[in-house]
Amino acid sequence: MPLRKSLFARLLAVSALVAACSVAATAWLAVQTTSGAIRQEQGQNLAADARIYHRLLGYAAAHPTWDGVGATVRELAEQSGRRIALTTQSRAPLADSAARGAAALPAQVSAVVDPLSVDTALSAGAGAAGTTTDRVDPRAVGPFRLPAAERAGLRRTAERGVACLGDFGIAADVVAGASGRPLIRVVGGNDPDRIRGTGCAVDALDTPTSTERKALNALNQLADACLARQGRDGVHLALGLSWGQAAEPVPAEAVPVPAAPMATMPPTPVPSPAPTEAPRAEPSAVPGAVPGPGDQQAAATGENDRAVASCVGTARREQLSSYVASPALLFIGDPGGATVPGFDLSPANTARIAGAAALVLALTVGASVLVGARLVRPLRALTGAAQRMRDGEDTAPVVVAADNEIGRLAAAFNDMSAHRARLEAQRKAMVSDVAHELRTPLSNIRGWLEAAQDGVADPDPDFIAFLHTEAVQLQHIIDDLQDLAQADAGALRLHPEPVAVPELLGQVAAAHQARADAAGVALGVRPPDRPLPPLTADPVRLRQAVGNLVSNAVRHTPAGGEVTLRAYGSEDGDAVLLDVADTGSGIPADDLARVFDRFWRGEKSRSRRTGGSGLGLAIVRKLAEAHGGTATAVSTPGEGSVFTLRFPAGETPAADTGPDADAMNTTI
Repeated sequence: MPLRKSLFARLLAVSALVAACSVAATAWLAVQTTSGAIRQEQGQNLAADARIYHRLLGYAAAHPTWDGVGATVRELAEQSGRRIALTTQSRAPLADSAARGAAALPAQVSAVVDPLSVDTALSAGAGAAGTTTDRVDPRAVGPFRLPAAERAGLRRTAERGVACLGDFGIAADVVAGASGRPLIRVVGGNDPDRIRGTGCAVDALDTPTSTERKALNALNQLADACLARQGRDGVHLALGLSWGQAAEPVPAEAVPVPAAPMATMPPTPVPSPAPTEAPRAEPSAVPGAVPGPGDQQAAATGENDRAVASCVGTARREQLSSYVASPALLFIGDPGGATVPGFDLSPANTARIAGAAALVLALTVGASVLVGARLVRPLRALTGAAQRMRDGEDTAPVVVAADNEIGRLAAAFNDMSAHRARLEAQRKAMVSDVAHELRTPLSNIRGWLEAAQDGVADPDPDFIAFLHTEAVQLQHIIDDLQDLAQADAGALRLHPEPVAVPELLGQVAAAHQARADAAGVALGVRPPDRPLPPLTADPVRLRQAVGNLVSNAVRHTPAGGEVTLRAYGSEDGDAVLLDVADTGSGIPADDLARVFDRFWRGEKSRSRRTGGSGLGLAIVRKLAEAHGGTATAVSTPGEGSVFTLRFPAGETPAADTGPDADAMNTTI
C-alpha cells in the first residue's frame, strides 16, 4: 500500500503534528506567561526601587552627612524584602542591610543618590514632584528652612487668610512646604480675580522673612558673580527665584491644587527655568526673511534668560552643597546579594528548549509507532482473511486480542465468516435437495413412459392420470422455487387490497375440506371474539400462506384430530394474527427452530407419503415477511402445534409494479 494511503503513516503524521502543535503552543504560552510575570515583577521592583530611592533622597536632602542612615536602610529593607546598600562614590560602605560577610555588591549600580542631581525617571516612578529641567530635590531647602518663630507667625497669617476666604465661599486649607513656609491651597481651582476681589490679606505671605531674605541675598550674590564672569548684568531674585518684573504677578498662595490631599509636599524655592518678564516677540519664521531689530532683540533676550537660569541653578547647587549629604551609590538586590535577573533567552536556553521539544517529539513518534503497529497488525490479519475468503479458501478465525473496536471488528468478521460458511453449506444442501426433489417425479415419468414405449404398460386412463399427477407435482416444486427466488431478490409482487379475514379463512377451509375429510380430520374456523383491525394485504398470497399451513396441519394430524383456523387482533390493536392449530404429533424442541428452513422435513427419508418437498413453510415465512409480518410456531410433542402469522394492521408495504402474478393455492 502506498505510504500516503497507509493508516499507519496517517496515524504517525497526525500524532507528530499534534505533538508539534502541543509543544509550540506550550512553549508560546510559557514564554508569554513568563514574560508577563517577569514584566510584572520588574514593574513591581522598579516601583519599590523608586520608593527606596525617594526615601533615601529625602534623607540626603535633609541631612548634611549620611551619619545615622543605617536605621532607615534597615527599615526599607524589611519593608521591601530586598538588600539595600549605600556606598561612597569610591565604594566605601556607608550602610548595608545585609549582615557582615554577605556576598559582595554587584558591579552595576542601581542609582546615584544626589539631592542636587536627581534621577528624574526614578523620581517620577515614586510620584515625586520635579521636572526634567529642575534636578534639585525640592526637599533640599538648606538656608531657606524657617525657624519655629517665623513658621508660627506665617501660620497664623495663613489661617486668617483661609478663614477670610471661607467667608466668601472659597474653600482653602493651609499646607506646609519643605522649608516650613505655610501655603494656602485653594480647593477646586484658582481664580485670581475672585481671590483678589475678596480683599483678604493673603499677599502678606509673599513677603520673605528675615531668614529667607538672608538666603536670597546670598543666592543673589552667587548668581550675580556667575553672570559677571559671563559679562552680563546682575539680576534681582524674588522669593520664587524669579527675576525681573512680571507682567501680572500671581500670589504664591493662589496657586491651584487638586481637591484631594497631595502626595508630596509643594516645592518651596525652586529655580525658574524662564524669567517672568513681559512676553517677547517670536523670531520671524518666513523663509529667506532678513531678521529685523525686533527679532534680534528677542533672540538676545532669550539667550540672556537661559544664561540667568543656568547661573541661578548653579548658584543654588553651590549654596545647598553644604546642607545636603554628598552623592552616594545605591545598590538594590535580593537578600543573597544578586540583582534582579531579567528574562534573557540566551543561545543556551534556546538550545535547551529545542532539545526538550525534540525529546517530546521523539517520545510522541515512538509511542505512535508502537501504538500504530499494534493497531495495524489485526487490520492486516483481517485483510488477509478477507482475501482468502474471496479466493474461496477456508478461512481460519481471526484472533481477537482485546475487547476494543478492532477486537469487535475481528469478532464481527469471524461471525460473518462462520455465517458465510453456513450459507455455503445450506446452498450445497439446497442444490442436492432440489436435485432430489426434481429427480423423483422425473424418474417416475421417464420410467412409465419407457415402459409404455416398450409395450410393458398400456397407456390407459389410469396411466395418463398417474403421469399427470407426477407432472403437477413437478410443476409445484418449480413454482415454489420461483417464489422463493423472487422473495430472496425482493421482486415478489404484491397486490394489496382490503381483506375480509374471516371470509378468507373460510375460503381456505373450504378448499382443504375434501382432503381433511379423507384423512378423518375435523377442519373448522373459529369466529373472532371481537372486531378485527383492518388489514390490507395481497389476498392471493395470503390464501397461499394460510393454505400451506393448513395442508401441513392436515398431513400431520391423525384421524380423529382437529385443525382450527382463528383470526384475532393484538392487544394494542396494531396487528392482525392468524393461527392454524392442530392436535397432531407435534414438533420436537430441537427441530422447532428449523421448521421454516428450505427443504427441511422432520421425516428424514423424504417419503412422499409422510411429507412434501420441504418448501411450503419457507414460502410461508417469505410471504409473511413480504407483507411486513412474521411467521412463528409453538409446539408440544404429542399434543399438537400452533403456527401464527402476524401482519401489521392498516397499510402494507407498497406493491411492486408489473404484470399480475398467477394465483397460487399450492399446498405442499
